Amino acid sequence: MPTTTELPGWRHVYSGKVRDLYVPDGGDAAGRMLVVASDRVSAFDHVLSPGIPGKGELLTALSLWWFDRLDGGDGGRRIANHLVADHELVGEEARELIPREVVARSMLVRSLEMEPVECVVRGYLTGSGWLEYQASGTVCGIALPAGLANGDRLPEPIFTPAFKAPLGEHDENISFERTVELVGADTAAELRDTSLEIYRRAADTAEEHGLILADTKFEFGRDDGGVLTLADEVLTSDSSRYWDAAAWHTGTTPDERMASFDKQIVRDWLAAQWVPREGEPPELPADIVERTRARYAELLERLTAG
Repeated sequence: MPTTTELPGWRHVYSGKVRDLYVPDGGDAAGRMLVVASDRVSAFDHVLSPGIPGKGELLTALSLWWFDRLDGGDGGRRIANHLVADHELVGEEARELIPREVVARSMLVRSLEMEPVECVVRGYLTGSGWLEYQASGTVCGIALPAGLANGDRLPEPIFTPAFKAPLGEHDENISFERTVELVGADTAAELRDTSLEIYRRAADTAEEHGLILADTKFEFGRDDGGVLTLADEVLTSDSSRYWDAAAWHTGTTPDERMASFDKQIVRDWLAAQWVPREGEPPELPADIVERTRARYAELLERLTAG
């Protein structure tokens, strides 16, 4: 079980691979919860040791920045999110409610009825998608043109949902038809269309900052009024693959081409040292921890500068 922080006035109710969820002691008629991002890092469905110092603050800052952009800050339509009304401005009420020791890595959010589907959008061919494409010419069962290489841009972004698994288990890629079976045709279409819209808007923003958003994943829930609402983290280094655009255009090998601003450094090191999902993973060396922290910090700086 991941280590959590005891917070005055809050009761811990759930931990994911990276985030911890708290509810107010004694309940809260407003349905507020506290999402606290830890410094834990995961790969291949394992929480690794040690964590990445400052990672929780970096992820929270980036999520809050993207939530603001998608709230109409980029000129697009407003995408409803789970932040309480004043957290975007870190208002006085939010400051008073969030314990001081976690304020920089916490989001005060509204309770939602979560959808059981993780909404993955891929704009480039890489990772598990590249492995599947080599074997069958498809990604999550979606046929792609022949002759694509690792890191190539797809003709159009594709929606490749997954069924969310319990902590410690691997999410299961599912078809759109299976998504319809799980949530109904209207909700499945809304999840797909909203995910693709957010991806395209975020990819355009990333491009303005010399970055490529290769793929990402979203989680959604319904508020009390039934409105589809973006939740959890959004477009962070943990939930997305970001590449340096200049390196992608000039690189000759996959590593040079896909200079990443995410936890690919961790994935690559771990894959070279350990057979995924066989026994316990080894401890991360100090240089891998520091390089990963530096890339997370650089991504935040590049996106939010100016």
